[in-house]
Amino acid sequence: MVDKQISSKRAIRGQSETVRAFIIKEVAAHPTEIARLVAERFEISRQAANRHLRLLVDEGALLASGVTKNRTYTLRQTDVWRRTYELGGDLHEDVLWRADVAPALGQLPTNVLGIWQHGFTEMFNNAIDHSEGAYVAVALTRSAADTEMAISDNGIGIFHKIQSRLGLLDERHALLELSKGKLTTDPARHSGEGIFFTSRMFDEFQILSGGVYFSHKLDAENDWLLEREKFQSGTSVFMRLNNHTTRTAKKVFDKFASGDDFSFSKTVVPVHLARYGDENLVSRSQARRMLARVEKFRVVILDFEGVSDIGQAFADEVFRVFAKVHPGVELVPINSSSAVKRMIQRVTADDDQST
Repeated sequence: MVDKQISSKRAIRGQSETVRAFIIKEVAAHPTEIARLVAERFEISRQAANRHLRLLVDEGALLASGVTKNRTYTLRQTDVWRRTYELGGDLHEDVLWRADVAPALGQLPTNVLGIWQHGFTEMFNNAIDHSEGAYVAVALTRSAADTEMAISDNGIGIFHKIQSRLGLLDERHALLELSKGKLTTDPARHSGEGIFFTSRMFDEFQILSGGVYFSHKLDAENDWLLEREKFQSGTSVFMRLNNHTTRTAKKVFDKFASGDDFSFSKTVVPVHLARYGDENLVSRSQARRMLARVEKFRVVILDFEGVSDIGQAFADEVFRVFAKVHPGVELVPINSSSAVKRMIQRVTADDDQST
């Protein structure tokens, strides 16, 4: 009975997000008829449709004028807010959140503000502790539908710093390590979980630094990266979130937690990031690069999206050699092509026969 109630509440929250997205999309074309359209589209009462409209007005997404049948709704105009802060002084991200950023975001649902608080404080703190720059700039753009935030510094660059501190091959290797989570150049003060979880809370999350551009989108099958010809100094982080999402920070944390201690014990490794350019994944060294530090997790999801084939040595190193040395780590391949599946089956079958 309790499970059914929870499921019902989730369904209602999910429909609410869909209804509000429909209102935002259609209200400009139907300013006086939007309540009727919502009621017809979702087969709900006019009273229920008006409750959604009132909530959007209360949140500042819509403006209302007139009364009863003459009621007219319009989208709130886009707001833009910018601040630049000097690094090196007595700067604290939690203080800036309360004094500057939260007021600039305005009236938003509690769960949405919770995600923004996490994202801003994590990314701004990274600039304070790691950028080695002189300033960091924050820009907010809020429309009726969603909000975007950009945090940019003029420091050393996140991928370059990870590469140099950890002795990695190049900045692309740093991106692969960053995508796994639990990576930090300052373990005394940071757990290395900030960017991993932040990237998964938002509808869109991007990092541009040096010659590498990383993107994670909520609905996309995979993370992806671009190499840029033009070098950019410093680090720029971009985050976008629907103002009416039902997502919560806790849901994202829970998705990657397992075990009785609810620790961060599950990660997703985008396998395609282990290759450079158009090269094929065939060697044991490529496999070891992909597997670096994954022994820190109990469950490792290997996402083969975008990888059409792998070599025998690569597959053997991952699914036989590593699996034998780390029996407590569960490797879960997903989005595997038929060729990848055959190679995995081949090396695991050879291992079974040898025993």
